[in-house]
Amino acid sequence: MLPWVVARSLSVIDEAQLQTLGAQELRETVRALMADLTSKSAAIERHEREAAFNRATIDKLTHEMAVLKRLKFAAKSEAFTAEQKSLLEETIDADLAALAQEIEQRAPAGDKGKGDRKQPKRAALPPQLPRTEFRHEPDSTTCGCGCQLQRIGEDVAEKLDYVPGVFTVERHVRGKWVCKECQTLVQAPVAPHIIDKGIPTTALLAQVLVAKYLDHLPLYRQEAIFARAGFSLSRSTLATWVGQCGVQLQPLVDALKLEMLGSPVLHADETPVAMLKPGTGKTHRAYIWSYCTTAYSALRAVVFEFAEGRGGHNVREFLGLPGEKGWRGKLVCDDFSGNVAAKDMWQPVTRRRTRRSCT
Repeated sequence: MLPWVVARSLSVIDEAQLQTLGAQELRETVRALMADLTSKSAAIERHEREAAFNRATIDKLTHEMAVLKRLKFAAKSEAFTAEQKSLLEETIDADLAALAQEIEQRAPAGDKGKGDRKQPKRAALPPQLPRTEFRHEPDSTTCGCGCQLQRIGEDVAEKLDYVPGVFTVERHVRGKWVCKECQTLVQAPVAPHIIDKGIPTTALLAQVLVAKYLDHLPLYRQEAIFARAGFSLSRSTLATWVGQCGVQLQPLVDALKLEMLGSPVLHADETPVAMLKPGTGKTHRAYIWSYCTTAYSALRAVVFEFAEGRGGHNVREFLGLPGEKGWRGKLVCDDFSGNVAAKDMWQPVTRRRTRRSCT
């Protein structure tokens, strides 16, 4: 292809110039324009990912700064007691772990794994803990070339497991097999884990989450319980696990919400919570919304959602309204104006609040 055709194809070509181009030149011009459009689209997509990553990083740093300012400069009337600080630190560590994982997921492909926090060297699990060994070997020890593979070593990964009151260690041994003829290395793949390269098993993570959210045991109490069982787990480590599990469990929450929206009748209510607004140093009233099925439904489900306000748009967004695929049914809620105002999108069954004075 002639150089002047390439240069002309990447610039604006007027109608007179198009008349002078032959069929082959037109094809080359279109190909050049398509290649240029593809490269520009890739650049735009890359910039959008970088912008999302930068926004998430700024939100993370702003949140950290607001919390630290309050801890250091809050008025005495707003100062935290030692117990309150312990609970807050657990929440902060869990939130920061969740934010860090979300930021890593949003990071450009070349920047993944380049965190701003140095990973501390992990201490070996105590040798006195009981160990159960799991061996993972290839399905076949015969190479594709027909030769017999020979075992040259193994990789060992230890996972900390917990049955209430007893810690144990799972030793996962993956043998390395190599073919002397074609130098092919064969090894069983690493089993997937909730926390990549982490030491906890799914049973230990389930124990921490159930104890925290169902049995209402704060992490500092679980820390003492685990220490009595023979292994010390700091509350910051536990909080990090909680935050990472929250991100990993989000698909299950989305699936539960989808199943729940198949019910013809739902209950909805909101509870006020104090929220520290990042950057202002002040708190304002936010809300935890709860949506659940009825007692007569075959599906027993409750989904909680955080919102900064009480407006009816929060309910509409949760129910996918307005929209053709939005939920249609009867919503049992109170007679707050924000809910009643949206009655054109569902059939509200309101229940009025009754006030009683206790003497």
